[in-house]
Amino acid sequence: MKVNSDFRNELLKRKEVLAEIEAGKNPGFLMSQKEIANHFKVSEELVVMKALRGNFGSSSFLIDAFIYDSAEDRDKIEPKKKVKAKGATASK
Repeated sequence: MKVNSDFRNELLKRKEVLAEIEAGKNPGFLMSQKEIANHFKVSEELVVMKALRGNFGSSSFLIDAFIYDSAEDRDKIEPKKKVKAKGATASK
């Protein structure tokens, strides 16, 4: 893994990372999250993946991720996932 950019954002209490990884196929968000966590020696729950980009025919992928100082900081900043209500139907 090659780290292209490593910016510390004190206001949001996180590290903003742009890294490049070599892989034979698309590594996916979970594997990329594990790689970032291992490289920076932090817990996987503190890493938030923003983007994973690759070019056709290339074995290198760009990872855009945020590494938060704590889970509380992550929960304050990151948007919550919406949960669909069970049994809700659209009326006409």
